[in-house]
This record gives sequence, structure tokens and C-alpha cells, in this order.
Amino acid sequence: MDYSRFGKPSDEWLAVQATLPETAAPSSLEEIIAFRDKTNEGRETIAAAAMKSLSSQISTKDFTITTRDGQCLQARSYRPFSAGEVVLPLYLHLHGGGHLFGTLDSEDAACARIALDAQVGVLNICYRHTPEHHYPTAWNDVEDAALWLENHVEDLACDRHKVVVGGISAGAWLAAALVLQTDRQDTLKFAGQVLMIPCLVHYDCYKAQLAKLASPEVSSYAQNRYAPVLPVQRAKMFLDLLEVHDPDEHDLRLNPGNAPPDQIRHLPPTVFGIAGLDILRDEGLFYAEKLHDAGCVLPC
Repeated sequence: MDYSRFGKPSDEWLAVQATLPETAAPSSLEEIIAFRDKTNEGRETIAAAAMKSLSSQISTKDFTITTRDGQCLQARSYRPFSAGEVVLPLYLHLHGGGHLFGTLDSEDAACARIALDAQVGVLNICYRHTPEHHYPTAWNDVEDAALWLENHVEDLACDRHKVVVGGISAGAWLAAALVLQTDRQDTLKFAGQVLMIPCLVHYDCYKAQLAKLASPEVSSYAQNRYAPVLPVQRAKMFLDLLEVHDPDEHDLRLNPGNAPPDQIRHLPPTVFGIAGLDILRDEGLFYAEKLHDAGCVLPC
């Protein structure tokens, strides 16, 4: 296969790229933490500004979820006032940020807009981040959050048969792994998943992906090595912070994109958002094709 035709930047993107500031890659742990704190502060500021016009339309409620190791996660629900007492579908939101960025408050505007535009309840989970927490902490956290949700979905005035999980980038990675795990267990079954620019395979477990390509040179990792926003160097920084030692390509929590056909046959309908100028492009397209062949992808 060869998806390199999708890697040409559009005129629209080039106009945006010209406005982006140059950012030096942090190297020391202190620089990484400072980079995280500054990024989170910026995201929270943008979200807070947007919420000035959204908060009057949304009711929110905060929750604490106890994890398997006795720690506490923050969670927040969002519900349109216009829905009244109607039982709504629910969207479980897992934020992006390379497992480094993201806070509960940074997702307020995104979650409020989803709730209003789709007329659904939204549950925002703030899983734990690097560099303090490593693999599989975030994966455990979202599984624990799903278990909590199974026991509290009616408390949110939502329908347990209409729960969709979704995420962006690292959040999509967690969402895909979560759906694979819960599909094999007697637990909450998701009605759908939304995978936006998903990371689906650890960089060191990418051999099976490369084998599907006409040549390694057309790989999105090769073509988009210096892509803006997520160049290979920054992606490797994010992965290094997870401290995955001797990753196993058959570990489907770490590598949902490597799931064999018999393990995805019963997955729920899935929507993908994939960017052409992105190192993660190919693994998203490969997984989309797998799920399409199994009948799991919704038509656009």
C-alpha cells in the first residue's frame, strides 16, 4: 500500500502553519515539566474564554473516581440545559496530548461543544500523565473509569446502551485499547468509538505496519518526519516518557492497531479522523481498513 499521496500539505494548512510559533524541543526533565505546565496553562486559558459563552447552556458536575491502586481521578460531566430530564446518550471523552498534556479544565470547551452540538451527555476523564506516571497507568485509569461509569451511568441520566467513547491522538490510543478490552469482558459495551488522529501502534512495534507498505520510504513516519505539530522527534519524546520496556507487538493495550481480524469482528461502529500530513496517518488508515472489512466503520 502507499498512502503518501495524502501527505501533501494543503494551501489552507500552509496558511495556518505560517502563524505557528517556533518551539524548541525540551530535553531535560525540568524543561519537559515546564513545557507541560505552560501548554496546559495555555489550553486552560483558551477553554475558559470559550466557556464564557457556553457555560450558561451547560450544567456540569465533578466526580472523583478511585483507581485500582487507590489513587483518585478527576472527572466532569456536561449536560445541555435544553435536554431537561430526558435520558441522553453519553460520550466518554479522552483528551489528547501525548500522555503529557491535558487537564480537566483544558477540556471544558471541547466537551461543552460536543454536549450542545450532539445533544448528549459527556463525561470527561482526566487520566494520569507522564513524566510522573508511566505505561500502563493511563490505560488502567480509563479502564477503571469505564468500570465506574458502568455503575453510575444512570446517575448521569444517560442510557447505558448508547455510550460512545472517543479521543484525540493519545486519547484515541486509549479509547481504541479500551474498546478492545471491554469487548472481551462482561462489562459495559460501547455503542461506538471515535478515533481522531489516533496513535495505535508503539513505534518499536511497527514492523507489521511497514510490511504492508510498498516501501518503507512511503511510510508516514518517513514522509512526515519533520511535520509540524508532531514531528518524529517529539513523538519519540512522548513515547520515551511512557517508559515502555521491551514492548510486545502482541500487547493489544499498547498496540490496538495490531489486533488480528478475529479480535475486531465484534467491535462497535467506528468513526476515524485522519490527517495526511501526520506521522500517525498510516496506522490510522490500516486500522480503519481492518475495521471496515469487519463492518465496524460508519460511512461518511
